[in-house]
Amino acid sequence: MYKKAKAYILENNMIPKNVCVLAGVSGGGDSMTMLHMLSRLSREWGFSLKAVHVHHGIRGEEADRDAAMTEKICRQWGIPLICRRFDVPALALRWKCGTEEAGRVVRQKVFQEEGALLGGEDYRVALAHNQDDLGETLLHHLARGSGIRGLASMRPVSGRLIRPLLCLRRREIDYYLKENGIPYVTDSTNLTDAYTRNKIRHKILPLIEKELNPKACEHMAETARILGMAEDYFTRKGRELLDKWKKTDQGILVNGEDFQEEPLILSYGIMEAFYLLSGKKKDFSSIHVQSVLDLRERQVGSSASLPYGLKGIRRYDGLWIGKASDERKKELLWDMEWEILPGEETSTPLGTFFARIFFYQGEKIPEKKYTKWLDYDKIEYRLSIRTRREGDFLVIDRKGNRKKLNRCMIDEKIPREERNKIPLLTCGGEVLWLIGGRINEQYKITQNTRMVLEVKYQGGSCNE
Repeated sequence: MYKKAKAYILENNMIPKNVCVLAGVSGGGDSMTMLHMLSRLSREWGFSLKAVHVHHGIRGEEADRDAAMTEKICRQWGIPLICRRFDVPALALRWKCGTEEAGRVVRQKVFQEEGALLGGEDYRVALAHNQDDLGETLLHHLARGSGIRGLASMRPVSGRLIRPLLCLRRREIDYYLKENGIPYVTDSTNLTDAYTRNKIRHKILPLIEKELNPKACEHMAETARILGMAEDYFTRKGRELLDKWKKTDQGILVNGEDFQEEPLILSYGIMEAFYLLSGKKKDFSSIHVQSVLDLRERQVGSSASLPYGLKGIRRYDGLWIGKASDERKKELLWDMEWEILPGEETSTPLGTFFARIFFYQGEKIPEKKYTKWLDYDKIEYRLSIRTRREGDFLVIDRKGNRKKLNRCMIDEKIPREERNKIPLLTCGGEVLWLIGGRINEQYKITQNTRMVLEVKYQGGSCNE
């Protein structure tokens, strides 16, 4: 396994000369294997190595155990350890995002800060993702409707980020741990199927390998590699197109003559425009690209709302993508929509939502203001979160009688100035739940319900 990983590191030029490797170490089997291999390599190649452990303040005594074990092993192996502690749940509340997202931000922050403390020394950040992780990520993104970028997101090298174990299967790592007597800890959250990724890991991927192809994971890794090359190519072509467009401090004009460009290349050019204007890649998707492309067929002056206060506008000479004026930013925010995926936490400016699906066995329905159960058997379209729109209504009884949403808000004694800020759970344009208030009567749990959709809400900037 060591020779295989070593060859993979060399093939992808992961560790140049005179570099410091900051290895992310959780204490789990994957990260302990990576640390052990990097320690061996550092003695052969002469690069410096430091372990970085982040205590998220989430799993109590179990997290303390992980930190203590990591510290003990690093001391035994003579590897400098940087251990940082954070109260991630509290940060998630402050930042109005999910704990997973807050944890990711914290880890990035730690690596950036530790890299800066190296005083100009070149460094790499090593993460212990393996080939099974890659397969799980590809399936997860494929099921969510990801494009090429999402399917090729886990790469051996991405800027300073390196993944030395991406060539190894999880079973190979287990063998290496046993062969070398390497201690490690097990995160109990990895054993439950409450999270979508764990379901893929424990059920879906093993079934694919058993019933379809025992080498499915290896083939998915090769597919991801090819898709990565395709993604790089299309990104380059998109940037070439972007270079042709007129740019100002406030926006970018997509030339009308480029409407005839290859659709995929035009889409990549628009996505690159989003990145250039916002300085961020997160939260932009094919939905936003398509909303801008759709303006080609609409009248001059038509617009589309985009993340980070951007908007697209149809002009006589093309499509303008730019920053909304300050007075319009908040208004545009409430025009947006966020998809809700069962089994995942979704963070929006309107708040954080967690949805899950389970078989109904007659359990008592919770009477909580911000947790609701709905009959999932009746939900036919994608779920989303947005604010009210013209024509919204709620079904208020079993006969199907409707009441305008505005009237419902009045009945709920919601102040007029707050009504545009209240999040709604919707499905195909139909309002299922006025968050904090009543739900659509037709989606209530009955004795015939087989599957329940549970949605939990935690407040966001709409409540400020």
